Amino acid sequence: MPIPEVAESFTGSVNRVTLGATKDTGGSRTSTVTIGGASNVVYGGSNADAGEKPIIAIDVIDTKPEDWPDTLSECYKDVFDNPGNWAEKCVEKFGADLICVKFDGIHPDKADKDAEHAVKVTREILGAVGVPLILWGCGNNEKDNQIMPKVSQAAKGENCLIGTVEEKNYKSLTAIALADSHHLITEAPLDINIAKQVNILVSDMGFPLERIVTFQATGALGYGIEYAYSIQERQRLATLAGDKMMAMPAICNAGYESWRVKEAKLADMTEWGTVEDRGPMWEATTAICLLQAGADIIRMRHPRAVATVKNFINQIWQ
Repeated sequence: MPIPEVAESFTGSVNRVTLGATKDTGGSRTSTVTIGGASNVVYGGSNADAGEKPIIAIDVIDTKPEDWPDTLSECYKDVFDNPGNWAEKCVEKFGADLICVKFDGIHPDKADKDAEHAVKVTREILGAVGVPLILWGCGNNEKDNQIMPKVSQAAKGENCLIGTVEEKNYKSLTAIALADSHHLITEAPLDINIAKQVNILVSDMGFPLERIVTFQATGALGYGIEYAYSIQERQRLATLAGDKMMAMPAICNAGYESWRVKEAKLADMTEWGTVEDRGPMWEATTAICLLQAGADIIRMRHPRAVATVKNFINQIWQ
């Protein structure tokens, strides 16, 4: 299904960002990925205006997740205790373009794991797969400031995407991403003005705008997705209008958000269909909606949802 021709031109475009470093560039990755480059809205303009294909990152959690529904856990139960094997399964069997290592286990309200654990997980996954990595903290600022710099150093030279940094907590991780030559995720709570401000603050520290990927808090289907869509769309339009502080590719977290809503995981909601079908459909629908708003990387979890979204991407971005 080719992108239809629309006679409208813009002055700006989304920055192109390449993640991962091969041996030729000082890393150990066997492949790299490039995102961004769009110079029109999704479905707008020519195929050349569409930029790079969006890509899918599949989550690998650093500790066995205790809150995943059975429908999702069934896909990974054989690798929960080995992050390297988990990552390898995501790449080799489920087709992940890159791996998002989510360090939930270091959160003080969860397993409260230390830096040694986080570094070990990082190295295991780097050794198990050749795709680029996203290194995503636990969301507790104090713990992330303590541990993520050591994670960053363990992956130095691999050109990872690391985050997230916020308006009130950006200095430590920005400095270490700059020192270790990683890309950076800037986060905002569904607010385009805050997103721009975080980018400005990071840039003021000397971090290149071309090495930033933005993240707006994501709403799942039925849980604010229309607002998440509108924010994502406004960011794309600001970029196309020439705003350099908004010209970064965007990442969305469809997997986590989709699998925590009751409609995706409760088995007794039979009027919505079987839970085995409902959960993956909920995740895929959320992801496809956000892709149409301009997302460049989608974080996902269920392999059936991944397959559906990959098929959509391959039909639209040709």
